[in-house]
Amino acid sequence: MTGSDAIGLAALETRLARELDVIGFERPEWVRPRLVEGEKALDVAVIGGGQCGLAVAFGLRREGVTNVMVFDENPAGYEGPWETYARMVTLRTPKALNPIDFGIPSLTYRAWWEARHGSAGWEAVDKIARGDWMDYLRWYRRVLDIPVENLARLERIEPLPGQGLHRLHFAGGAVEHARKVVLSTGIQGGGEWHTPAMVRDNLPKALWAHTSEPIDFDRLHGKRIGILGGGASAFDNANHALTRGVAAAEVFMRRKQLPRVNPIRFMEKVGFTARYPALDDQTKYAAMDCFLGHNQPPTNDTFERAAAWPGFALHLGSPWLDVAEHVVAGQDGLVRVTTPHGFHEFDFVVISTGLLSDPGLRPELADVADLIARWGDRVTPASGQRNALIDAHPYLGEAFEFLPREGADGARLRGLFAFNYSALVSLGLSASALSGLHNALPRLITGVADQLFLDDQDELVADFLAYDDPEFLGEWPTPEQGEAA
Repeated sequence: MTGSDAIGLAALETRLARELDVIGFERPEWVRPRLVEGEKALDVAVIGGGQCGLAVAFGLRREGVTNVMVFDENPAGYEGPWETYARMVTLRTPKALNPIDFGIPSLTYRAWWEARHGSAGWEAVDKIARGDWMDYLRWYRRVLDIPVENLARLERIEPLPGQGLHRLHFAGGAVEHARKVVLSTGIQGGGEWHTPAMVRDNLPKALWAHTSEPIDFDRLHGKRIGILGGGASAFDNANHALTRGVAAAEVFMRRKQLPRVNPIRFMEKVGFTARYPALDDQTKYAAMDCFLGHNQPPTNDTFERAAAWPGFALHLGSPWLDVAEHVVAGQDGLVRVTTPHGFHEFDFVVISTGLLSDPGLRPELADVADLIARWGDRVTPASGQRNALIDAHPYLGEAFEFLPREGADGARLRGLFAFNYSALVSLGLSASALSGLHNALPRLITGVADQLFLDDQDELVADFLAYDDPEFLGEWPTPEQGEAA
């Protein structure tokens, strides 16, 4: 329904244009062009056209960095997870967060929502609907005219340190050159989703999928599925599968109790997301050891929706000890799951077992992964107890830049920024986390612009020292006084 005060998107866009003009958001371009074989190289290539990539490209305009292109492997309008593999009904973050609007009122999600529906219904909105958030991002891209090249999958970053450039190789043979590369590649962009070896090695791929993959739930109509994992995504997928007509969706957790505490809520309330980067390394290590020990619980409404289905079941204290294909004469292959409590058989299984962050897992970083410092290289925890998940994360600089291992050639890494979930340990909830994105964006954008400036400082400073364009044109005595004399 549309409220009586819904002004419509056209009026909102007019108001937004006025606000951008009033605050002088876009600044003059100042970056010196870098030519490659007569062609102008990009000042910044942003890899990933979801919420982070779009906001990075827009934010760089405020710094006068305009020679920017966003590249995304998905079709237009399907960037990020929201219409690909995310299956929650609503976002999990509070609706009042304003992660990518840069303080511009008419660019906020709320302004967009109220322009379409009116202000009266806003208070009744509990959380942002997933589909609405994607529609907002599509509008954000369009109204801000952000340049995005879709169906462009990055395969290799080839450093050219002698030229201060990176050569980017895309699927299909396309090549671009860029001075700076921002990897706005989301949750999995700093590593890969984890699949237990027993699933990967024991089952044909037709019998399983990770939650991060497209899943044809229509093909599973009337079937039984098992889901491994106790985090929010497991319940999102169970509820989604049941809405699509599967006969049963059973969730298996190693823990004996449901996760109840969501540390992100604390971090949002006390400034932890904004101030985390100021902590010393050992304190960061301890904080992230605690954070990673929590499974993010499902939202209450998601759990209630899933639990209300007659085909839903939850198995606590039930890790999978083994999985195997079970072939029954005259039937499609089944999956036999062994837990400490017995056997279960399913037509299909879904894996929701989390994430590994490690630059060495990213094919596009193959040329430089061995150069990148990890937390395991730089930091010894005060407790003496190492956490392998933390140790594999890249040890990033203050602006999300990769840093070299001791003795490595840092010149090959200069200009590469990890603005994805692998920044978690170094800079906290920041890139790809809506809760911290509004704090992370200025940090990254300033760092990218600073690098561009420092790379050209000799030329810029020389031009400054030689600058002699007159601004003041007055004379004394004035011409009138001279004539009177």
